[in-house]
Amino acid sequence: MKNILIASLLAYTFSAWSADSEPTQASSKSVADILLPARSAIKSGNYEKAIELLTEADQKKSADWHNLMGYSLRKKLVPNFNEAEKYYISALNLDSNHRGALEYYGELLLIKNDLVGAEKMLARLDKACLFGCEEFQDLKKSIQQYKALKP
Repeated sequence: MKNILIASLLAYTFSAWSADSEPTQASSKSVADILLPARSAIKSGNYEKAIELLTEADQKKSADWHNLMGYSLRKKLVPNFNEAEKYYISALNLDSNHRGALEYYGELLLIKNDLVGAEKMLARLDKACLFGCEEFQDLKKSIQQYKALKP
């Protein structure tokens, strides 16, 4: 019985590990399909197009939608950090364990010289990633690089 419980937990955990490519909240397949073109634009570095597609998709009840909008606003040629922050906060209000939003919001906090805030996001990621995850490692590395650049 114990082995079945552990196997079930591991299967659930591993199925949720690809936060950047699949929705992390319980959402319909149609939301994932709707967000797919925006994800493609982001992967190709076309953040303006991603913002346009996300605006058209208008999936404001999706943490993934908010995370992608925040990411696109932060990464576009002329970033809008204040708006990006609002979207990350909205994503986390919808899904407090959204690994992508926790990582990217932590990175944004570093840009804003808020090391304490970034470390709080790292601690939340540590709890959200039972056995470790890429988002935790990425934010941890960003924090280490930030600290190395500070006197």
